[in-house]
Amino acid sequence: MRSLVLAAALALTAAPLSAQTADADSAVRHAVQAFYDAFNSHHFDRAADFTTDDWNHINPYGGRTRGRAAVLAELREVHSTFLRNVSDSVRQMDVRFASPEVAVATVVSQVSAMTTPDGVNHPSERQIRTFVVVRRGSRWLVMQDHNTIVKPLP
Repeated sequence: MRSLVLAAALALTAAPLSAQTADADSAVRHAVQAFYDAFNSHHFDRAADFTTDDWNHINPYGGRTRGRAAVLAELREVHSTFLRNVSDSVRQMDVRFASPEVAVATVVSQVSAMTTPDGVNHPSERQIRTFVVVRRGSRWLVMQDHNTIVKPLP
């Protein structure tokens, strides 16, 4: 009897998360894809639709920018200069839920060729980006992203 009660309790606690996950997974993916759509259009005018006010961005060189307004200022600057004609295409996206309110999305993408301000030519390269996406009311929003260039092994 005790094991039956325990099994029922586990089923009850698991059911809401399982029932929510399919819709939440889709909503998290939508928020992350909205970031890539903005990246590729080079316009982040609708960032409030997919990011939190306290969005943190960590660029591939380790620079950290805090707050949506500051992140957008940085993105507008780099997308008007060396990222002006660069595209970033999602190749793989995995979503994991830390809780019913928090998800982590890991994205492997392919970025087109570019030359960075330091004069270094970057051929098309793979990048991996980690997003922390949170539920605020009925919406899922990017709260943090961290981008890393994937260097091929020698």
